[in-house]
Amino acid sequence: MFDRNKIAGRRLIGTALLLVAAVGGLTVADAKEGAPGITQRTVFPAFDPHAPSCNAPVGLTKVLAYVQENERDFLQGVDHGLSMAAKNRGLEYRRVLAENDVGKAIAHVQSLVAAKVGAMVATSSDPVAFSPALQQAIWSGAFVGTIVPPPATLLLNAPQYRTGKVLTDAAIDHINTKLGGKAKVVLLTQDTMEFLAPRFTAMRDGLNAMPGVIIVADIAPKPVTKEGGAATMKTILLANPDVDVVLGADAVVLGALEALRAAGKDRPDQFLGGIDGEPEAVAEIRKGNSPYKASISLSSPVFGYAMGQFAADWLQGKSIPHAMDILPIALTSANLAQYEADLLDPASVYADAARRDAYLKMYGNICYDSRDRYINFPWSSEQK
Repeated sequence: MFDRNKIAGRRLIGTALLLVAAVGGLTVADAKEGAPGITQRTVFPAFDPHAPSCNAPVGLTKVLAYVQENERDFLQGVDHGLSMAAKNRGLEYRRVLAENDVGKAIAHVQSLVAAKVGAMVATSSDPVAFSPALQQAIWSGAFVGTIVPPPATLLLNAPQYRTGKVLTDAAIDHINTKLGGKAKVVLLTQDTMEFLAPRFTAMRDGLNAMPGVIIVADIAPKPVTKEGGAATMKTILLANPDVDVVLGADAVVLGALEALRAAGKDRPDQFLGGIDGEPEAVAEIRKGNSPYKASISLSSPVFGYAMGQFAADWLQGKSIPHAMDILPIALTSANLAQYEADLLDPASVYADAARRDAYLKMYGNICYDSRDRYINFPWSSEQK
C-alpha cells in the first residue's frame, strides 16, 4: 500500500466525493447563472480524447484543494491521488478536513470559490444539503465533478449493481463450497445513500435465491466507519451469536470483524467481504486464515489522480469526460501485488491506457464553454 508515514495523518471509503474547479471571469460566469443543467436521464457516448479544446478560464489561482469529509481510508486514497496529480501538473495542493460536518464542508467550498481557487475536491455524507453550494459554484463559473451524487460537470460513479454482484458472487461461491450451501448473513448497508442502494439490491437478489441462506440482519450502520460497523455488529450478535457471512463497505465490515473477534465468534470458515479495497481489508485477505475473504476494489488513488489530471486539463481549456465509471475489481492473491503497486503509483496507471481502462471508463465530453450542460440527475452507466 502507499506509505502512511509519508502521508501524515492519512488513512483510504466510499461515499460521496466531489471535485469542484472554480473557473471563469465574472462576466462570462454570470451569464450562466441559473442554468439547470441536464435534468433528464441521458446516455452519454464514449469519451473522445481528441475533441476540440475551448476557452481556458482566467482569473483563478493554480490551486487544487481537497475538502475531505473525514479520514476514512478510501478518502485518504483520493487525497494521495489528487496530491500526486497536483504535483505532476504544477498545481499547489491544499487539504482541509470537514470532520463529517456538512456545514463546515459548505463553508469551505464557499470560501475557496470566493478566493478563486482553481480546483477543489470536496466530500460530504449529505449530498442533498451540499447540492446548493455546488450549484452556486457551477453558476459562478466552477467546474464541478462528483462521485455518485449530482450536480456535477464531471460525475464519477461505480456501476453499483455490478459492484454488489461481484462481491455477492464471491460470497455465494464460498457458501456453496465451504459452508454446504447454508449461511446466516449480515448485510451492513448504505441504503440511506440512495445512489449506493443498487449494490445492496444485488446482494439481496443473489442471496435470496439461495434456499439455505438466511439474512439475519439488514441494517445501515451510523456512521459508515469501522467504529460504526463494530457497534452495529455487537448489537446483532446479541440476537444472532453465530454469523457466517458479513457483507458491506470495507470500513464497516472491518468493524464487524473486530466485534466478532472481541466476542470470540470469528472463525476461519466465515466469509467477510467488503467494497473499497481498503489497506486493512487487503492485509486481512493476505493472512489466508482470516474470516475476511474478499474486497472489491474501487481504487481511490487511481480515480483521484485522474480527477486531478482532468482539473488541470479543464484549467487549460481542454475537453474532459462528462461522466466516468469506477470499475469494480475483485482482489485475489493473484492480483494483490499489482493492485498495491497501482495504489502507490497511480500516475503510471493513468499513463498506461490498458491499465487505466481496467479501472476507469469514460463517457461524453464537456469543457468550460459548455459547462452549463452539467449533470443534474443521478447518472449511472447501468441505467439506459
